[in-house]
Amino acid sequence: MKNIVENYFHLSDVQKQKIYSMYDIYHFWNNKVNLISRRDFIYFYEKHVLHSLSIAKVFKFKKDTQVMDLGTGGGFPGVPLAIFFPNVHFQLVDSILKKTTALKSIVNDLQLDNVSIVNKRAEDVNNCFDFIVTRAVAKLEKLNKWTEDKILVKNKHSFKNGLICLKGGTMDDEVKNNLNRITIYEINKLFKEDFFSEKKIIHLYK
Repeated sequence: MKNIVENYFHLSDVQKQKIYSMYDIYHFWNNKVNLISRRDFIYFYEKHVLHSLSIAKVFKFKKDTQVMDLGTGGGFPGVPLAIFFPNVHFQLVDSILKKTTALKSIVNDLQLDNVSIVNKRAEDVNNCFDFIVTRAVAKLEKLNKWTEDKILVKNKHSFKNGLICLKGGTMDDEVKNNLNRITIYEINKLFKEDFFSEKKIIHLYK
C-alpha cells in the first residue's frame, strides 16, 4: 500500500499514518461486525481504500464543503475521503445500528474530527449538502429520488453540486434518462490495477 499511496497521491505524514492504521482498525472491527466482505479483506487497500480515493483524483473539494456518504456501510468512500480532505465535513449515514456503532469507534481511533456518524435512512436526513457520495447502494434513479432535495443549489466549485457514485459494469440503462446532466469517469484511466477495469465514477449534477 505504501507505493500506491505515494505514487497516486501527495499526502502528509499524518494522512499516510492514518491510512496505514486503517488495516488493523478495520481488521479488529470486521471480526465483530461484517463491515466489508471478509473473503476480500486481503484486498482491503485496493478494493476499498483506493477505490474510495478515486473520487479524490477527479474532484478537489474546497474547505468547509459538506458531503454526505449515503449508505456508508463500513465507511466507504467516506472514511478514506475524510482522511484525504481534512478540511471538508463528512456525514456518514447508514440505517444499520451495528455498523454506525462500529464506525463511531473507527472514526475516533483514526482521530477524524471532520466526520459525523448518523444512524438513519438517507431519506430521513434533514440536512443539505454540496455533494452526496455513495458506493454501490442502489440504482441511479433511486439515489436521485432519495437525495434530490438534499443537495444545495448554491455551487462553490468548478464542477456542479450533486451525486458522486462509485459504480461498476454497464451503466447504459441507469444513465439514459439523465444524459444531459451526467459525467462518467473511467477509473481504469486513473489506476492500473485490474480491479478497476470496469469501475466508474458517475457524477449526476443539479
